[in-house]
This record gives sequence, C-alpha cells and structure tokens, in this order.
Amino acid sequence: MSIGGTTYTSDLIIYPGRVDASWWRKTGHMLEVADLQEVLAARPQVLLIGTGAHGLMKVPKETRDYLESRDIEVFVQKTDKAAELFNTLQTDKTVIAAFHLTC
Repeated sequence: MSIGGTTYTSDLIIYPGRVDASWWRKTGHMLEVADLQEVLAARPQVLLIGTGAHGLMKVPKETRDYLESRDIEVFVQKTDKAAELFNTLQTDKTVIAAFHLTC
C-alpha cells in the first residue's frame, strides 16, 4: 500500500495526520478490542477495517458490537475494497482505517 509516496508492506493504521506502520494484533488473524486501544483513544466516528487480500483477518461479532456501542460506524471489507472506500469517502467525521496487508 502506498501512502504519500511511502510504500508499506506490513499491517498499519491510518489516523488523521499520521500512519502507524507498527500495528500488530494479539492473535494474528483475529481482531480483538484489545488490538484497537490506540484507535479507541483517538475517538473515531468511522473505522474502516481491511481484512487482507483474501479476507483472512476475522472481526468477531463481539468486536464489532463493542465498536458500535461506542458510536463508531464500522466497515469491514477485504483490504483492496476498504482502501478504495477510504480513498473515496467524503465525510466530515473522524475516520481511521486499520489495514491487514500481509495476506
């Protein structure tokens, strides 16, 4: 994934104004609430989640329910589709995107 002229090959989170290229999850292909503590601290209104090229990263119902209980609009798609949405999303809301890139 290329952002602002820099190419990234490992999982990352895009925050308003910065990229965290050192994101990793507690359980490799399972996204848990604990994996999103920094995201939650940033108080997004929208969270885009890219699950990898083949959709291997899973977002359990409990994780999605927790995010939605915090009034976060959640979109979960394969990474290429999530990146397309991120690039075309026109909103005045705070948007964060978490992308699984490695598979």
